[in-house]
Amino acid sequence: MSLPNPSKGWRSSSSRLLALYSFLFVAWSCILMGVLYYEVSDYLGNLAKHSLMQRQHLFARFQGEQLDEALATSMTFDMRAVDAYGLFDAQHNPLSGPIQSIPEGLPLDGQIHELSTCIDSDDPNLPQDSCDAVATQTHDGRWLILVRDNGSLFAVTRIILHALFWGLSLTIIPGIAGWHLLRRRPLQRIRAIQASAEAIVAGDLTCRLPLSNRRDELDMLAAIVNAMLDRLERLMHEVKGVCDNIAHDLRTPLTRLRAQLYRIRQQAVEGSPEALQMDEVISETDTLMARFRGLLRISELEDHQRRSGFVQLDPRPLLQEVYDFYLPLAEEGQVTLTLDIPETLPGLTGDRALLFEALANLLSNSIKFTPPGGEVILRAVNDEGSPRIEVLDTGPGIPQAERVAVFQRFYRSDDKHGGFGLGLSIVAAIVNLHGFSLDVGDREGGGAKLTLHCRQSLISALHPL
Repeated sequence: MSLPNPSKGWRSSSSRLLALYSFLFVAWSCILMGVLYYEVSDYLGNLAKHSLMQRQHLFARFQGEQLDEALATSMTFDMRAVDAYGLFDAQHNPLSGPIQSIPEGLPLDGQIHELSTCIDSDDPNLPQDSCDAVATQTHDGRWLILVRDNGSLFAVTRIILHALFWGLSLTIIPGIAGWHLLRRRPLQRIRAIQASAEAIVAGDLTCRLPLSNRRDELDMLAAIVNAMLDRLERLMHEVKGVCDNIAHDLRTPLTRLRAQLYRIRQQAVEGSPEALQMDEVISETDTLMARFRGLLRISELEDHQRRSGFVQLDPRPLLQEVYDFYLPLAEEGQVTLTLDIPETLPGLTGDRALLFEALANLLSNSIKFTPPGGEVILRAVNDEGSPRIEVLDTGPGIPQAERVAVFQRFYRSDDKHGGFGLGLSIVAAIVNLHGFSLDVGDREGGGAKLTLHCRQSLISALHPL
């Protein structure tokens, strides 16, 4: 069972809340600055148009030379070159003023219009960008073009835009930095809790979730889970103790019973019905005693104290020994047994006798279920710094629905091959004790494939040797 990894990005509650708060804050700031920009722009636009309209009404009162003098005087006092004018005759020929041609696209209707391109001129003192312009006809039939530059008047809007840019930059960058820093501590605590939870899932019920001095929600939850684990550990120890006591208490009487039955069998006449019946009773007694021994063996393997005796070992001699041990059995069953290991393999940490027992059970099952003429392969490869051991056969395979049940106690897929249903349960207990993982799959071309992944990162982190 794999636990979800909280370290992947923003999935934690603290990260999401911080990201939501930052988003709302930035969005509200953008709306606020946008409203401010719109209001200021609209106000300055109305102000510029009102000023230009006042100039239009003022100059409309003059005519002849008085108009020329008034226009020249206005240009004299226009220190910032905001305003410009041009005086044209009825045929639109320039008469006076810096504007020598009527701006393209300006209607001659006496109304104020905003022009994107104001005056096409080489004179730097004339407005070049957007402007407000109006064309009005004087009393003497001439045309007066008045222009007001918007660029200088709307410098405030540019200041607001710059303030908006810097405001967003100074909001987003510290927000992202704060979001990253604030989420680190909760994620560190979650990772510590996850490491402890993975150890508990692996079977170490002595492990507890870490607690801090904050007494926050995580500590409350961890305390509740630890109390549950204490209770579960006590109950499991009680149940395990009862089962072990029963097995131990029954093993001795069964041994005596078996001995008595054997003596009675020796006294019976060979081939008589009584002798045959006694043989069946002795066989049933042997089966019962074997099951008790298997249960006691699994109970012994579930005691994680044995990890203290783990040593570093080379898997190649171990695999060779298992191969040599089961080669005669395979030849007797007319099964081809092949050993495929590289010249070098990464070492692993464990109990050599227990690992031999686990591999022996896996190999024995594969040979048992492989029909005559079939093949069983014991293979080992280097899997990113740790050994991976595979047992492949050409038997019927293990159905998908039974790949979890085969490791349960007393489970047997059929009764044709005998057994007590405890072999793979012992393998599962040994694999769990070492912190390994065992996968059941299909071999290409038919058959079963059992893969033992010998990674011990969890045990190494929790139980340093």
